[in-house]
Amino acid sequence: MLQKITPALKGLITGLLMLAVALILYYTKQPFDSGLQYLVYIIYAAGIVWTLISYRKSVTANPKFGELFGQGFRCFIVVTLVMVAFTGFFSAAHPEFAKEAAQHYKQELLKEKNKTPAEINEMVTKAEKQYTVQLISASIFGYLIIGAIVTAGCSALLIARKQ
Repeated sequence: MLQKITPALKGLITGLLMLAVALILYYTKQPFDSGLQYLVYIIYAAGIVWTLISYRKSVTANPKFGELFGQGFRCFIVVTLVMVAFTGFFSAAHPEFAKEAAQHYKQELLKEKNKTPAEINEMVTKAEKQYTVQLISASIFGYLIIGAIVTAGCSALLIARKQ
C-alpha cells in the first residue's frame, strides 16, 4: 500500500505534518529559539528519506543518483510549496509580527548612530511593508536548499549502500 503513494503525496503528507507541528509550537507559546523548532526540520528530512527509501525498495527503481534525486525533488518541492503558502498566510494573518520586526530593526538602526531620524523612519517603514515578501523569500530559499542537501546526501548514501 505505501509503495503506491507518490513522492508528491508524500511531500503533501510531510508538509501537513510540518505545518501541524509549527502551529502546535506557536499556539503552545514555545519561544522561537526553542529546540523544538528542529522537530519541523526532522519531519522534513524524514519525509524525504521515506520517499527515497520507498523508491529504492520498489521493483521499478533505477539505482542511479539522478533518478533518486528526482524522486526526492518531487517530495521536497511539494513540502516547499505547502510551507511557503503557510508562511505567507500566517504572516498576513499576523501583521503584529511585521510591526515587532520593524521595531527591532529600528532599535538596531538607532544603535548604529549613523542615520538621521528621517532615514531611520523611512527604512523601518519600508522593512515593515516588505516583511512578508522577505519572509516568503527566505522560506523558499531555505526549504529548497535543505531539501536539495538532504535529497542529495541520502541519494548518495543509498547508491553507495547498494553497490
